[in-house]
Amino acid sequence: MKSSYIFDKKEKNDVTFKMNIPSDKFEEALNTAYQQNKGKYSVDGFRKGKAPRKLLEVKYGEGLFYDDAINLVFSEEYVAAIEELNLDPVDRPTIDIEDIEKGKDLVILVNVTVKPEVTLGEYKGIEAKKMEYNVTDDEIEQELDMFLDRAARVVDVDREILIGDLVNIDYEGFVDDEKFEGGTASNQTLTIGSGTYIPGFEEQLIGYKAGDDVEVKVTFPDDYHEHLAGKNAIFKAKVNQVQEKQLPKLDDEFAKDVSEFDTLDEFKKDIIARQENRKKDKAETDQKAEIIEKILENVTVDIPEAMVEEQLDNMIRDFDFQLQYQGLDLDTYLKYINRTQEEMKQDMRPGAIKKVKTTLTLEKIAEIEKIEVSDEDLEEELAKMAEEFNQKIEDLKKNLQPNNYDRIKEDLKMTKTIRFLVDNAKIA
Repeated sequence: MKSSYIFDKKEKNDVTFKMNIPSDKFEEALNTAYQQNKGKYSVDGFRKGKAPRKLLEVKYGEGLFYDDAINLVFSEEYVAAIEELNLDPVDRPTIDIEDIEKGKDLVILVNVTVKPEVTLGEYKGIEAKKMEYNVTDDEIEQELDMFLDRAARVVDVDREILIGDLVNIDYEGFVDDEKFEGGTASNQTLTIGSGTYIPGFEEQLIGYKAGDDVEVKVTFPDDYHEHLAGKNAIFKAKVNQVQEKQLPKLDDEFAKDVSEFDTLDEFKKDIIARQENRKKDKAETDQKAEIIEKILENVTVDIPEAMVEEQLDNMIRDFDFQLQYQGLDLDTYLKYINRTQEEMKQDMRPGAIKKVKTTLTLEKIAEIEKIEVSDEDLEEELAKMAEEFNQKIEDLKKNLQPNNYDRIKEDLKMTKTIRFLVDNAKIA
C-alpha cells in the first residue's frame, strides 16, 4: 500500500498536512530500528544484542523503537510529500504523531513554513535615468598621490612634530588618577592628522620633539567602550621618534618604478582607463539597483520570519569571514565596538528583509518569463571562475560539490533576470 499525503490547513505561509504511512512500511521501519539499536538493551538469558524484538518490547515497552522508526520513515516520506504537494519549505518541519499503533497506519501531522506567494506589479518598461559617472582630475591626482605615498621614504627628523609626521610614543592613560585597562602601550607609531586615535590626542603632540614628555588631555566619545564613554582622561606620553615621509619626484623614473610603463604619460593613461572601467561598473550596478528598487515598490509579499533569520545568519557569517580575512574575529570585533551579536543583527535586519524580498521577486519574474540557465551558461561561468582562481576548469570541477553547482546556477539565473529587467527598462 502506498503512503498518502493530505493538506490539512494553511495559514499565510504555514502549511499543515497529514502523512498516512501504511502499517507494513512502518513495521519495516520498526524492524530496521530494532536491528540498529538492539545492542543497547539486555534481557536475562540472552547475550546483549541477541534478544528478540518482541521480548525487548515486553520488557521496555511496546513503543521502545517508535521514535527511531518514525525518524527513519519520516526522512523518506517527507521528501516525497513536499514533492507531491508541490511545497517549497524554507524551514525545518515540526511534527505531531496523530495515530500510532502496531498493526495500524502511522499518521503524522506535519507543519512547515513555505515560500510565500509574490504578487508583482509592473516590472517591464520601468523608467529610469541613465547612470553615468565621469572620471575627475581630482580622482586621478588622488590615485597618483596614493602611489607616491607608497613609494615614499621614511626618515628620522630632528625637529618639532608637524601634521603628516610618523611619531613613535609610549603612553600611560589615567582616569581620575587611576590607570585604566588598555590605556598603556609602548612603541606605538601613529600618523599625526590621521584621526586614528581618540579625538584631540594627535593634535596635542604637534610642536614637541623626540625625547619630550607630553601630557595629553582628552575626553572619550560617548559611543566609546562603556566603562570609558564620556570620561575625561590624561595620557602621560613620551615621544621616542619623529619621522617624515619624503615623496619621490613625479616623473618618468617614478612611473617605471611603480608600474610596467616607461613614461608618466602612459602611466596616467592607464590610471584613467582603470578609473573609467570602475566608473562604468558602478554606473551599471547603480542602474540595476534603481530599476530593482522601483520594481520592489509595487511588490506585495508576506515574508516568513524563518527566511529573514536565515538571511541574517548568512550576513553575519559573511561578515565574520571578512573579519577573519583581516586577521580579526566576530567576538573580538563586537567587544571593540561594544555591541552584542543580537544588536548587530537588529541593525542588519532591514537589509536582510530587503535582500529576501529582492530574491523572491527575481525568482517570481524568472518563473513567469521562463528564464533558465543553460549548460552553455554554466560552462561559461565555470571558465570565468577557473580563470579568476588561476585553475584549469577540470580541476575546478573536481573540487565543486553538487550544492556548489546549484548555487552557481541560481546566481546565474538571478544575473540573467536582472539583465532581462535592464534590457526591458526605459532608460533615458
